[in-house]
Amino acid sequence: MGLSDQPFEVMCPDCGAMLKIDPVTRAIIAHKSAPKKKMFEDFGEAAKALRESDARRDSIFAQSVEAQKNKDDVLAKKFAEAVKKAKETPLGERPLRDFDLD
Repeated sequence: MGLSDQPFEVMCPDCGAMLKIDPVTRAIIAHKSAPKKKMFEDFGEAAKALRESDARRDSIFAQSVEAQKNKDDVLAKKFAEAVKKAKETPLGERPLRDFDLD
């Protein structure tokens, strides 16, 4: 059974596009996109999806605004915890650094 040097077509299992491949160079020499699928059956579904998308975006925005309000408080608490930890560590005990191990 000999290998053919004629181009052959393969369908992409992910997107459904048809790829024409040259077996000699192993390069894609042509590409035909898969037909576009309708995302929604009617305008009602599309409008509902858009409203849900808007609500999700508004929720994410509200969470980010709330996180910014608490940012200073969180940073202050983290700093206080780091200072407390530093005070509890004896002066003679330095943490090991990567270059100390060489």
